Amino acid sequence: MAVTEDEIRLEVPAAPAFARLARLTVAGLANRIGFSYDEVEDLRIAVGGACSLLVGTDAEGGSIELVFKVRPASLDITVTGEGLVDPRETADAGLSRQILEAVVDSFDLHPTAVHLSKRRVSELA
Repeated sequence: MAVTEDEIRLEVPAAPAFARLARLTVAGLANRIGFSYDEVEDLRIAVGGACSLLVGTDAEGGSIELVFKVRPASLDITVTGEGLVDPRETADAGLSRQILEAVVDSFDLHPTAVHLSKRRVSELA
């Protein structure tokens, strides 16, 4: 059986208020492929954190793009924001890293992007 992959793109203004839309989107996608309630909440936290890392507190203009790669048992999410904050150098990067370590299977911070990956728990056993 071939593994299918869907790619969904969402672009929102680089403002903290629009992180809610990103969190809602990831929750819907994760629910669609069978993530548990706790896993969905973990992904909501991770996406909100990734957006916050890129936007920081002084965002003026610009946009954030989220690319969701949806597979039958996993989600890969890349959050990018050109000309925004380098997520590796924000004041709360250390705390954000700890949170991401707790809620996703893997993550990478890049100068203009945050990459997140999570598999369903039932698929890890």
